[in-house]
Amino acid sequence: MRNIPTTIGEYLLKKLKSYDINHIFGIPGDYVLRFYKLIEESDIQHIGMTREDAAGYAADAYARTKGMGAVCITYCVGGLSTVNAIAGAYAEKSPVIVISGAPGIKERDKDALLHHKVRDFHTQQRIYDEITVATALLDEPLTAFNEIDRVMDAVFHYKRPGYIELPRDMVDVRGTLYKDSSNGEHISDPDTLNAAIDDALNFINQSKNPVVLAGVELHRFGFQDKLLNLVEEKRIPVVATLLGKSVIPESHPLYLGIYEGAMGREEIREYVEGSDCVIILGAFMTDVNLGIYTANLDRSRSIYATSEKINVRYHTYEEVMFEDFIDGLNSNKLRKRRKPNLDWASPETEPYEVNLNAPLTVERLFQHLNQFISDELTVIADVGDSLFGAAELRIQQHTNFLSPAYYTSMGFAVPASVGAQLSTPNSRPLVIVGDGAFQMTGTELSTVVRYGLNPIVLLLNNHGYGTERHLLEGEFNDIGCWNYSSIPTLFSAGRGFHVRTEGEFDEAMKTALNETQHFTLIEVELEKLDRSPALARLAERMSETV
Repeated sequence: MRNIPTTIGEYLLKKLKSYDINHIFGIPGDYVLRFYKLIEESDIQHIGMTREDAAGYAADAYARTKGMGAVCITYCVGGLSTVNAIAGAYAEKSPVIVISGAPGIKERDKDALLHHKVRDFHTQQRIYDEITVATALLDEPLTAFNEIDRVMDAVFHYKRPGYIELPRDMVDVRGTLYKDSSNGEHISDPDTLNAAIDDALNFINQSKNPVVLAGVELHRFGFQDKLLNLVEEKRIPVVATLLGKSVIPESHPLYLGIYEGAMGREEIREYVEGSDCVIILGAFMTDVNLGIYTANLDRSRSIYATSEKINVRYHTYEEVMFEDFIDGLNSNKLRKRRKPNLDWASPETEPYEVNLNAPLTVERLFQHLNQFISDELTVIADVGDSLFGAAELRIQQHTNFLSPAYYTSMGFAVPASVGAQLSTPNSRPLVIVGDGAFQMTGTELSTVVRYGLNPIVLLLNNHGYGTERHLLEGEFNDIGCWNYSSIPTLFSAGRGFHVRTEGEFDEAMKTALNETQHFTLIEVELEKLDRSPALARLAERMSETV
């Protein structure tokens, strides 16, 4: 692209395409219409959403499953509506490019009071400075191309969002590369890398019962196969954090389950905290991941490696790339262990039997749902018991589970299903969402219809904000009652069910799996105070601090 004259808008689209971005999510506005026309004329498809925050969630899910996503909105009224979704992407390391139209450079003379302006013309960019790894205002033809490169390199390297502001009178201006485009490479310091690996290998080799605690960064950087090779080659058991769920196929004989301190299964907590070498790879040490800080992980018995730092017990190593460190662990110097006895992790249970006329409960619902989970489904769980109950689902393939399990923003799941299915069309989304979250962004089912998508939406109707009820009850937890199962009538497409018993749910799920030509919404009627065992444990911990 160095010697080919091109416009700033064209260069931006070519750069997006080079990162295998084939869809851009958003809503048009006058400051971004010219760029939208370029999108329409390009190989990238614009996906029109009903809300800007939902466009951000869709781009987030697209990024989590494909490697990078993009959202394009207008100035301030669009950009500021997208902030919450991008804040979540930043918190959970999802590489989303935010492209915002803006008033033209020539329009800004004399500080004109143009529509959508807030305080001054830089207000929106300053806000995005706080929730992205890099921002750029494309106001100079001589620097625009390299500014685009800089932002996208940072997003690719750090797996966090970036922001590009494109004034409308710069879209068709020709730009110039004043230096070669960066390839985004970052390398480790060889001596420091060798020291870190030697330290880690010696520690692991001396241990008696090591265990890997796998986190979300293994998803973001695409290191799932590296994890699989390590644990299989060296026969080391592995657990995952809640945010990192599905980082390894959960039917794998070396996989134990989710570790989340006292919130999780007691036998898993005892195994991890009793290990003399916990190898923490790419995990965020957040309150939810750690069971509201009931986890007990001793630094003197831990290796903690992320894209931002490498710690081996009390030794810290800088200038070491996460990928190089993981590759170094899977070394001939790391001894292979005997096959561990992990039968306790998957105790024999009675086959699930449907009690046709029994009222549905949250616990039984997720046990039942496990019978339907397959490689063809990507589970997308919203916040609340949709997430806590789904923690017990057995995901067969890696990266087949998405949820905002750290930032915990309600309303993620339905719009995320749009991004997830467009990024991986061979997988069908299974959305699990509460009635409160659905009322925030459920209108994106019209987007599902518009683009011919077919998610299965499992709506848990417990008549309000169920998680909060168990922390502190009050009328503020109540919401209005919708006739959810009639929503397909509103959109003139799809299929709706309202189920109350195990038999009705069984029939609805079987029908949904067979009818692949449209979306299916299954409204599950639940008792107001019903909850999963995981939510019960969480409520017990959190109610002490509310």
